[in-house]
Amino acid sequence: MGHNDSVTPVPTSRSEELFARARAVTPGGVNSPVRAFNAVGGTPRFVASAQGAWLTDVDGNEYVDLICSWGPMLLGHAHPEVVAAVQAAAARGTSYGTPTEGEVALVEEIIGRAPVEKVRLVSSGTEATMSAIRLARGFTGRDVVVKFAGCYHGHLDALLASAGSGLTTFSIPGTPGVPESSTALTLVLPYNDRAAVEAAFAEHGDRIACLITEAAPGNMGVVPPEPGFNAFLAETCRRHGALFVSDEVMTGFRVSRSGQWGTDGAVEGWRPDLVTFGKVMGGGLPAAAFGGRADVMAALAPDGPVYQAGTLSGNPIATAAGLATLRLATPDVYDHLSSVADTLRGAVAEAFTAAGVPHVIQSTGSMFSVFLTDGPVCDFAGASRTDVAAYGAFFHAMLDRGVHLPPSAYEAWFVSAAHDDRAVQTVLDALPAAAAAAAEVSTSSTTGGSP
Repeated sequence: MGHNDSVTPVPTSRSEELFARARAVTPGGVNSPVRAFNAVGGTPRFVASAQGAWLTDVDGNEYVDLICSWGPMLLGHAHPEVVAAVQAAAARGTSYGTPTEGEVALVEEIIGRAPVEKVRLVSSGTEATMSAIRLARGFTGRDVVVKFAGCYHGHLDALLASAGSGLTTFSIPGTPGVPESSTALTLVLPYNDRAAVEAAFAEHGDRIACLITEAAPGNMGVVPPEPGFNAFLAETCRRHGALFVSDEVMTGFRVSRSGQWGTDGAVEGWRPDLVTFGKVMGGGLPAAAFGGRADVMAALAPDGPVYQAGTLSGNPIATAAGLATLRLATPDVYDHLSSVADTLRGAVAEAFTAAGVPHVIQSTGSMFSVFLTDGPVCDFAGASRTDVAAYGAFFHAMLDRGVHLPPSAYEAWFVSAAHDDRAVQTVLDALPAAAAAAAEVSTSSTTGGSP
């Protein structure tokens, strides 16, 4: 059927030249590791501009974008109303170091959608989780933090940890440069494992300040919570006097108007004590937030003793972009995201099935990811079984055909309100040959080839 027909290689000389320049002055040539293409090989595409669902690189190649800046571009790139809001804000000045009306309006918009009573704006998701952890420790007077293997909460020391040998063993650092003392108070448990949570709280409950979890993990690929799991975590924390911190940096305002909480918490009747936000709420600019119960947030300076500050917190340009994005994120937008994601998930499954490649596609809302393994995947150990080599072949075959996927087998795919019929058709046309390319690598790896 012509699925293996070759495509003309696209020119990449300008990206190669820029990557060489970048490597000379920046570690790995990038400012965030996954961009380097180390997981898939090849030359990362340096993007010159983006419009709607499309990226244009410095060599003039166009790609359908299924990264969407790792989630923020809910409306698509360079949405006219968001651009206008940013331009108007920039014309009034880029940063004041004073309160502004825009930050109040953005916080009010967040509170109107999410299960929080008070919110503090910051500049990055890492800053939001770092501040939430500090606040939880200050509020409870306890020190131990519980997290799950495979959940990523930014690059703060206390949460860059891998699990020890036992379910309730205190963790060792997961990266050089993080002293053991930074993670000595962090417990790492297997995700979706209620018995492990119960054992940890039985042993350490009176020392646990908080449990933090991605509301629906998206950093080991999309691994949704089992039904009732978040409710169980909330109740376990409540029973032991610990705070339940729901990380919605990725899912917030993306998987529904009210984030992941809108799909389970609102239905099951529980509320987190603290929530972290980012990505969509910044409309593509550096902005994040954390919020929660009014009594907990009252422990934050200047009302309380827990200190947190930031020169660029509530930046007027970022708040303008975030406010415009959230106000434009209507029910019709979420309906469109769901429709596009459903179409793509079905087509990806069909292509891999036809090519004979083991796979499972998991999603929450319109966020989804493809594991090249027999499913389902319910935790980090399961996610780690995915066929990385086959994904690399699939990734490059898609890239050659004008589709830019996440350059890692462990990331979520994102769509936007701007993904129209032409963008979707471009993806559909590329899938059969790309799945066949994955099958060639997958087959060789199971018949004695390199794993």
